[in-house]
Amino acid sequence: MSTLTSVHHLALTVTDVDRSVPWYERVLELKEVARREDPETGIRKVFMRALADSFSVILVQHPDTERGDFDERRTGLDHVAFKVNTYLELKEWEQRLADYGVTYSPAKASRTLPGSAVVVFRDPDGIQLEVWADPES
Repeated sequence: MSTLTSVHHLALTVTDVDRSVPWYERVLELKEVARREDPETGIRKVFMRALADSFSVILVQHPDTERGDFDERRTGLDHVAFKVNTYLELKEWEQRLADYGVTYSPAKASRTLPGSAVVVFRDPDGIQLEVWADPES
């Protein structure tokens, strides 16, 4: 049996792709590579890629976005954690978030994985995002 090797993409539902795309481009340095709008369903999708080509994020806007704010306590997505290689890089992300006026929790030790550290913040729809550094060897 074959094994899974990585995540191909992550699809996040947002309330307004036109508002979210510039935020993801600016803050996370993702690049828009394609858009698709389905006139039959009203669904709009924007395909974004990390500059290092290591992963993709798809922002999806459904026509019936009459839902409350994101809440990780509901069944579904809890959060998304992006990885950096060192604690120094994590500290650089803190500065980047501050430069863009993004509210975040400063780097702190993870209670989940000893030796790791994490910075937590939210996108324009309140989806919890993290930048994570594993213990350095």
